[in-house]
Amino acid sequence: MSMLIARAGAASALICCGVFAHAADPYPNRPIRLIIPFSPGGAADVPGRIVAQKLTEILGQQIVVDNRPGAGSLIGAELAARAAPDGYTLLLNANTVFVSAALRTKLAFHPIDDFAHIASFLSSPSVLAVHPGLEAKSVKELIALAKAAPGKIDFASSGNGSNQHLLGALMMRMGGFQMTHIPYKGSGPAMSDLLGGQVKVGFPGIALAMPHLKSGKLRALGVSSAKRSPELPDLPTISEAGVPGYDATQWLGFAGPKGLHNAVVTRLFTATRTALENPDVTKSLRNIGGEVFMSASPKAFEGFAREEAIKWARVVKESGAKVN
Repeated sequence: MSMLIARAGAASALICCGVFAHAADPYPNRPIRLIIPFSPGGAADVPGRIVAQKLTEILGQQIVVDNRPGAGSLIGAELAARAAPDGYTLLLNANTVFVSAALRTKLAFHPIDDFAHIASFLSSPSVLAVHPGLEAKSVKELIALAKAAPGKIDFASSGNGSNQHLLGALMMRMGGFQMTHIPYKGSGPAMSDLLGGQVKVGFPGIALAMPHLKSGKLRALGVSSAKRSPELPDLPTISEAGVPGYDATQWLGFAGPKGLHNAVVTRLFTATRTALENPDVTKSLRNIGGEVFMSASPKAFEGFAREEAIKWARVVKESGAKVN
């Protein structure tokens, strides 16, 4: 019995030492690497850097951005999944990761189970926009035209399996109509042909579409989010305008490798919430067409991510999308 007590005492001493050592060396005590699985200057990179800059101030340690684009965001995501779960390698997570995962039959990691989900921070709705040469002036009119001539109306996207492609695929499935998908190599060429009238329908992001909506070169029929956009308050949602229940946005958040300590997750979640409460951050995100989208808790973010993974996997399967 005395031997057991001695061992227990030794174990308690080691635990206490560990606790005090941890307390004396709080997280974070060195720079944090943020893997952004997209190219610099893109629609995900810019808001990621905006929030990362504010997190640097809040945490007192530099957030070092490491852009690792490729394979539809999967190269960077896998790199983050394989990192040590010590809080010093994070991932800028996005629904793009789930879409890209659904487009492939084999993955070296699981897009949900191999991560500790920390917090969402941004939602970016898109606009259902049409060329003025198309007669439709509302979502219901567009659906009626498409049903009257199945496949005769073209819609542009930035590529097979892209967000724009799947926004259209989801709307067609929920609305019970058919258009012909025309994939482009990027949002720029897609927008160019939409403006030129070579295709009549598109789903550009708000920031990209806004100048052309103001000039009258494009007509907006609806916004893709469940709620109206503050940037276009008079524009109904697609759900309001004719496809009940439609809700599809691009979102961003932070995740770390599976096994990340709960205290680290909580620290990062709290810091992200503080960053998003800053009016300058909020203004900067809105200026690029984004809206603050903060999860209630890390657990809530994980639940949301699981729902999104299931949703987009189903849309990918039904759309027949293939990797370019």
